[in-house]
Amino acid sequence: MTLRFGWTTGACATAATTAAYTALLTGEFPDPVGITLPKGRTPEFALAREELHADRAMAAVVKDAGDDPDVTHGALVRATVTHGEPGSGVVFRAGPGVGTVTKPGLPLDVGEPAINPVPRRLMREHVARVAADHGGTGDVVVEVSVDHGEELAKRTWNPRLGILGGLSILGTTGVVVPYSCSAWIDSIRRGVDVARAAGYTHVAGCTGSTSEKVAAELHGLPEDALLDMGDFAGAVLKYLKRHPVPRLTIAGGVGKLSKLADGHLDLHSGRSQVNLEFLASLAPDLAAEIREANTALGALRVCQAAGVPLGDLIAARAKETADGVLRGTPVAVDIVVIDRAGVIVGRA
Repeated sequence: MTLRFGWTTGACATAATTAAYTALLTGEFPDPVGITLPKGRTPEFALAREELHADRAMAAVVKDAGDDPDVTHGALVRATVTHGEPGSGVVFRAGPGVGTVTKPGLPLDVGEPAINPVPRRLMREHVARVAADHGGTGDVVVEVSVDHGEELAKRTWNPRLGILGGLSILGTTGVVVPYSCSAWIDSIRRGVDVARAAGYTHVAGCTGSTSEKVAAELHGLPEDALLDMGDFAGAVLKYLKRHPVPRLTIAGGVGKLSKLADGHLDLHSGRSQVNLEFLASLAPDLAAEIREANTALGALRVCQAAGVPLGDLIAARAKETADGVLRGTPVAVDIVVIDRAGVIVGRA
């Protein structure tokens, strides 16, 4: 089955801005409103709301993320456009539900609305086109808002990255690819950037909330030094190779870290599997029992009962994989393996 792609918040904000500025100059909202995205796509967006006053216009678009499980799917993205001071160009403001940058390390200055560079460029380009078509100056104030955005933002990385008060307006292509890894990986990279800007010398890449809690308590790490790695161990390692932090802890469950130990950098169950033959090779005296264990946790229990430190062996091999990616980089790695209860069962 072919999955349906969708549109980013940046594309939605651009469409809403285009419609609102057109109405401000002409008295009429284009509906649907068409825009041109960076790679040449020309989608059209139906307007969900519109308001026209003498000094401002507001248009709103419902975000359609396609078949991607995006937390902003169905959100109402609004743009309110007013005339700006002569020569001011396009000035961006964060309306309700759009965050403000409060920490360095992001591609926006502290105090700026969390409207990323590509959506800003898109909105500027479309404002210029509307101005050229309808006799405007292009000097406008664009306030972007997202209904219920502050609540939705709690389900994103924004609070940890220091983006407070709401969502970010995102998108580099304008298109949401279903089940794309790019948004998560981009969040990992921004997390590293924020940690480096804060001067941290130790970060932790964690596969989930339990391992995150263990790493924070074990090393006394602040929240913004914790990277929600998920399955993307390779993304953490490759980005740190280019942007080093002196120390990296990788923390996760025995199943996922057994995959890292086996050389996999993508730990998702659909893209790598727990290799019981590999685990059996770490504890050859218990090979038959491990092969019958069915899961990494089952193999761990077999070894624990026999006094074999399988967790430490997994950790050591996972460290070898990580060190291999980071070779030649001044990043010291340690590994923390936990069970489902959050008990540390292996370290290297």
